[in-house]
Amino acid sequence: MEASTYLQPITKTEQGLDPQDWSELRQLGHRMVEDMIDHLASVTQRPVWQEMPAEVRRRFHNDPPLDGEGAEKAYRDFQQYVLPYAEGNLHPRFWAWVIGAGSGLGMLADMLAAGINPNLGSGDHAPALVERQVIDWMKQALGFPSEASGLLVTGGSMANIIGLAVARHVKAGINVKEDGLFPAKARMMFYGSSETHNSVVKGLQLLGFGKQSFSPIPVSTDFRIQIPALQDAIGRDTKNGLKPICVIGNAGTVNTGAIDDLAALADLCAEHGLWFHVDGAIGALLAISDKLQPMLRGMERADSLAFDLHKWMQMPYDVGCVLVRDEAQHREAFSEGAGYLSRMPRGLCSGERWFSDYGPELSRGFRALKVWMCLKQHGLRKYGELFEQNVEQTGYLAGLVESTRELELMARGELNIVCFRYRGRVPDEQALNVLNRELLMRLQEQGVAAPSVAVLGGRFAIRVSICNHRSRREDLDLFVREALRIGREIEKSPA
Repeated sequence: MEASTYLQPITKTEQGLDPQDWSELRQLGHRMVEDMIDHLASVTQRPVWQEMPAEVRRRFHNDPPLDGEGAEKAYRDFQQYVLPYAEGNLHPRFWAWVIGAGSGLGMLADMLAAGINPNLGSGDHAPALVERQVIDWMKQALGFPSEASGLLVTGGSMANIIGLAVARHVKAGINVKEDGLFPAKARMMFYGSSETHNSVVKGLQLLGFGKQSFSPIPVSTDFRIQIPALQDAIGRDTKNGLKPICVIGNAGTVNTGAIDDLAALADLCAEHGLWFHVDGAIGALLAISDKLQPMLRGMERADSLAFDLHKWMQMPYDVGCVLVRDEAQHREAFSEGAGYLSRMPRGLCSGERWFSDYGPELSRGFRALKVWMCLKQHGLRKYGELFEQNVEQTGYLAGLVESTRELELMARGELNIVCFRYRGRVPDEQALNVLNRELLMRLQEQGVAAPSVAVLGGRFAIRVSICNHRSRREDLDLFVREALRIGREIEKSPA
């Protein structure tokens, strides 16, 4: 084909997505920043959560626009139909699940990251150095060796999957990358307490093991894994021809915030030659606090560690992290060559490490920037003080519950979670479950607070997880008063 075939004249005006008049976008951008800072500054003046009217819900079932409506209209729709009906986790009385409250600079950092819009999968560019530095800071803060590797990911679920995938690669005894699990002569087994997060089971399913490869170990009354029961399970499975390869320790369980005896688990894994993975989505970062760090003794011995920065560290969603002690094992589990990923000695295609070699994704956003900037703004010590503040607030809430006859404390872990229920004079367990379900929903619907659910021994509990830098003791006082008021209303006039 002759070269002239490609040199056909362009008959249409070439288009793009940039505005013809940048001043209009600049004005809208300034307004967006001002509006969102006002939104953060006035968060306490709004209900924690409010239900969307049916009319608003219908707005999200329209056909896609074929012709543009303009940036101004898009922003007005955001203000009217999205902003008032957000999850509510900015509010100081949002205590549902373990979700951080974000911060002003974190919000602006995400804008900056989107503005330069890099791909963190490959290449030699400054954003890659930012992510590498954030990982180095995390290794240092959490007691991992400097030669360990790591990766920023969407959250604890993906961090767990990556840690378990490296465990599979190292401990399977077969070439999983080449042959999959087909040559395995025995089912491989993973162990964790019955309080282990469901992302672990989902991860094992995605990795081809199936739910039967997870052995849930009973917990003690403090919701920590029973080490003798774990020893028995490993011995029994080995005797029955199964292949134990990994133990998952919990640095803060989702129901109660319990921390397993991580040092004992590290000893056990060393004894049996097992991979030691720690799910520290909630509590791992408490190692930053000198006061709280002793609860995590043994975590630094993990082969892999998963944790979140968008939870207690207050970074905007999403950003989690996985650390792996052995960099070569981590890289070997995921590295896969391709011509379009060829490395060059110089230029953009150079670089010491490409993050695509340490996880499943080649396309990766610049989530490191908000972490980097917020750590520079506040410093690690400030975050440690906030962790301690939330733990103290949790103790205060537990004291309020115990000082009131109508409320019953059901669980108080070492960290930031309190589970309680309204008991009043209701003797029947089933009726108590119904009453407290209704109490939880009314607390949310009335915009008072947003706790969540825990089911402990078949009993419905209202679960309060305090990892919010905006929470104050007066918020807890108000919450308990309102829980009593609504509980008494339901008890007198059950739905």
